Amino acid sequence: MRLLIDAGNSRLKWCLDESGRIVDQGSGLIEDPDPVPGLSVADANISRVAVSTVASEERRQRLLQHLSSRVSAPATCYWAEAHRDGLTNAYHDCRQMGADRWHAMYGAWLEHKQGFILVDAGSAITVDYVDSGGRHLGGYILPGLHMMRRSLQVDAARINFNPQQVVGTSPGMSTSECVNHGFAWLSSALIDRIHRDSEVLGINDVLATGGDAERLLHLGLAAECHPSLVLDGLAAIDAKAHAE
Repeated sequence: MRLLIDAGNSRLKWCLDESGRIVDQGSGLIEDPDPVPGLSVADANISRVAVSTVASEERRQRLLQHLSSRVSAPATCYWAEAHRDGLTNAYHDCRQMGADRWHAMYGAWLEHKQGFILVDAGSAITVDYVDSGGRHLGGYILPGLHMMRRSLQVDAARINFNPQQVVGTSPGMSTSECVNHGFAWLSSALIDRIHRDSEVLGINDVLATGGDAERLLHLGLAAECHPSLVLDGLAAIDAKAHAE
């Protein structure tokens, strides 16, 4: 049985995989004393641990230390690659790409080899374009919803607002409305650009993953929601690594 972990800047998702079948899963916060809440090692015969992470080196080491205290199996961190199974990275130095982006792209590539636009809405929002030949055309990185909220709360002391999940984009009539409608307004502009790029590039499949993917769908993003793309790609890469 494998323990698969997708550790972002703040959130962490995990699942127990047995022969390609998920037997348990959960989520937590990487800064918590127990970043993998709900994991019962007493009932799990974990033979190895595979990790995809974009957390800082300090947080990564802390996570690995926590895992080693609970699981005897070795943990392997997988990183972005130049190419794999027909998928080619656009980065000249693939080491500069976040592991989660590569693993999500690879997970999407396994199911959508006709090409796709991948939107990962996490702490940061990433948008990546892959053509039908598996060529990564590049992408974008933007601050995510929580990052933008935190920026206004921390860096603009006189902007007091109640963070809310709203889809309204009309001009706000209070500071809270101005902020929350502003977030939705920026998201709508992003969605419009993705739809336009889909038409221009002739890439019909738009896929969404990440914690705020559903919010983008509610705002009008025409996409298929695949919540576990990072773990899907990580699982496939780990399986091949241990089959060789």
